[in-house]
Amino acid sequence: MNYNEVKAFDIHDLLAKRWSPKNFDPTKTLNDHEVRLLFEAARWTPSSFNAQPWNYAYTLRGEKGFDAMVETLMPPNQAWAKDASVLILSIARKDYDGRVGSNRFAYYDLGAANMSLITQASAMGLYARQMGGFSQAKARDLLKLEENYDPVAFLAVGYLDPEIDPKNLKRSRKDTETFVRKFES
Repeated sequence: MNYNEVKAFDIHDLLAKRWSPKNFDPTKTLNDHEVRLLFEAARWTPSSFNAQPWNYAYTLRGEKGFDAMVETLMPPNQAWAKDASVLILSIARKDYDGRVGSNRFAYYDLGAANMSLITQASAMGLYARQMGGFSQAKARDLLKLEENYDPVAFLAVGYLDPEIDPKNLKRSRKDTETFVRKFES
């Protein structure tokens, strides 16, 4: 299935063209300004009670911390994530800042912030892939996370390997009819 077949409706190109590759260009890097833009996009994400429970830890390829973060990934992810320009660990704060009780929306809000970050990456000509295949225990230990902070997903962000042509990608998506229903009482 090519891009034109995927885009059955006129959704925004940033959404329709988004793709999660495992083929990053190991020769290209991101600068501090580009990384800052990714997190700025996450910052503006709406959240329950405006709690903004997302937290991020990142490292750029070539930095000392990069290899340590790669080591927290499962081996299949290590094989390709090592070529990303930046590795980002998304972390949910499970309680409220200044409010009593746990924040049951923390993971939902973090997912929304991750999507904002990924959409910003797409707008910048970057690609991002999210990963759940990592050791939470290793990540928690590496970053010395407190109990109320839960490492949820890694994001690998970078430029696409020049050998890959995004127009020839095979992607599949369920038809909306398979997961949406109109409620009528």
